[in-house]
Amino acid sequence: MTDEVKHECGVVLIRLLKPLEYYQLTYGSWLYGLQRLYLMMEKQRNRGQDGAGVAAVKFDMPPGEPYIFRERSMADAAIEEVFNAIYDYFEKYRGQPVFNDPFWAKRNLPFVSELYLGHLRYGTFGKYNIENVHPVRRHNNWKTRNLVLAGNFNLTNVDECFDILVNLGQHPTAYSDTITMLENIGHFLDREVQRKFDHFKTLQHSNQEISELIASSLDIAAVLRESSKKWDGGYVIAGLLGHGDAFVMRDPWGIRPAYYYHDDEVAVVASERPAIQTAFNADYEKIKEVDPGCAFIVRRNGKISLEEIRKPQQRRSCSFERIYFSRGNDKEIYEERKKLGELLVPAILKAIDNDIENTVFSYIPNTAEVAFYGMFKTITAYQLQQKKNKILDTTHKISPEEFDSLFHAGPRIEKVTLKDVKLRTFITQDTNRKDLVAHVYDITYGTIRKGIDNLVVIDDSIVRGTTLRESIIRILDRLCPKRIVIVSSSPQIRYPDCYGIDMAKISDFIAFQAAILLLKETGRESVINEVYRKSKAQQNYPKEEIVNYVKEIYAPFTDEEISDRIARMLKGPDIKAELKVVYQTVENLHKACPNHRGDWYFTGDYPTPGGNKVVNTAFINYIEGRDQRAY
Repeated sequence: MTDEVKHECGVVLIRLLKPLEYYQLTYGSWLYGLQRLYLMMEKQRNRGQDGAGVAAVKFDMPPGEPYIFRERSMADAAIEEVFNAIYDYFEKYRGQPVFNDPFWAKRNLPFVSELYLGHLRYGTFGKYNIENVHPVRRHNNWKTRNLVLAGNFNLTNVDECFDILVNLGQHPTAYSDTITMLENIGHFLDREVQRKFDHFKTLQHSNQEISELIASSLDIAAVLRESSKKWDGGYVIAGLLGHGDAFVMRDPWGIRPAYYYHDDEVAVVASERPAIQTAFNADYEKIKEVDPGCAFIVRRNGKISLEEIRKPQQRRSCSFERIYFSRGNDKEIYEERKKLGELLVPAILKAIDNDIENTVFSYIPNTAEVAFYGMFKTITAYQLQQKKNKILDTTHKISPEEFDSLFHAGPRIEKVTLKDVKLRTFITQDTNRKDLVAHVYDITYGTIRKGIDNLVVIDDSIVRGTTLRESIIRILDRLCPKRIVIVSSSPQIRYPDCYGIDMAKISDFIAFQAAILLLKETGRESVINEVYRKSKAQQNYPKEEIVNYVKEIYAPFTDEEISDRIARMLKGPDIKAELKVVYQTVENLHKACPNHRGDWYFTGDYPTPGGNKVVNTAFINYIEGRDQRAY
């Protein structure tokens, strides 16, 4: 992705199902759980670089001894800083015989635990300070009321959920979706613990006995059902309780991803399947998705269950996960990205007038590489078919020279662009900054025949178009191609996201800017005013009654008309080559990713009522000149 866009966070939950001495004997270290946690967080580094955090819960610690530990960081290398801090606790004991004793280590060292929760943060809500880095914690002297929470989520109705807490008599310490969720779950956890306490008290148990009875009988599913009644958004919520229960809950539409695996040694949940495969050498078939609306629950006694919390809705898993955000080494995602490239070929051939012989194909490093493979494979097959037809054409006798030319001909591919280290553009004055930004990318000279070759470059998505306009197209033009074709493996991004991706301002999207310009240029500016009037009229409606009228901005134009207007916006006056822009169609997106049909940023079809509220607010903000988030 050429435009930097922040997006979904990453979570890891690990529960060791054997005593620590088992891992010492089997794997040579009681650090087995921490080592796997580190590996899985590193394998999901792509999911968050604003911060990282780790929490751990020890089982069976005596009163007076700490049993919950947490380490967080906002450093550039946050994962390394977190684990360096954890391992610093161990360093002075390394080399001593007692260090290899798991019993001693658990009693004397922090983070020597049976239960771990790791988090990688991309911040889309709240201030950038350490208190917003997950995991977050709710403290209490009762083990069962201690709650540690981390997640990959955005709520569209934080205001509504916040007001519920206030009406319950709470006084939240911050206005954010993280604190709102923490206190929401914590409230119903307190109620469940109190209900259990009252029940066991009537049976004449002592308070100490009751504490253990609550821990063994707590109904986590009931707590989550009560807590999540008003949540509107995309979420994967992972939680640890002080007595050792753990859970991971997924939203009813399956918007945010979560995968789980368990055997007789471990139970684990992660945001991405390959992280589990790599860390535990687990077979692809044994790693399952947490079903939408369900919670994966691991009890203190090791019992594992998948329980329905909210009624599953029509599955709308985020398609951007497949296009870009998730690591491409997932088996399904790899094939889907190749398919995205394959399905673009007819539009690409049209854009180059079927002139494969005089076209160089490339990609913008590095996230579009797999789509490029699919595109190249299909163009090769197309060209082979053309050769076959020519050879089998009985009306034309092929000379040896023609045959040799046909035999050796194939699509020309080059690594035309490369990304340099991030330039320190702040060191120059604004008048010169734009020229420096243009050199963030560089080119491979001599790959294009000047004035003869077309240059096709595939990207995974075009959001704002800023990097294309200010850097990539300008530097590609130095190669002097006849025509530059910029290809997006995703459709036009037209609507804000509110479920995890940091795309909350509709005015940022180049497709929206193009549609607005087209309305003005074709004398249809009244459409803009009418959409504003309708949006403003429903501003204070309940979210369930709000309609996405912003769709009317795009309705008068075909996808190709908007793409052509985008090309005109991207082509500066100094660009000599002809410029075309080709986007994936929504129909082909669904063909490539049939099980992940979350497409609201392309279509405006939001899975939850809160989505329509967000797009309505985003459009009003645009018209009224407010440069702020829509939720």
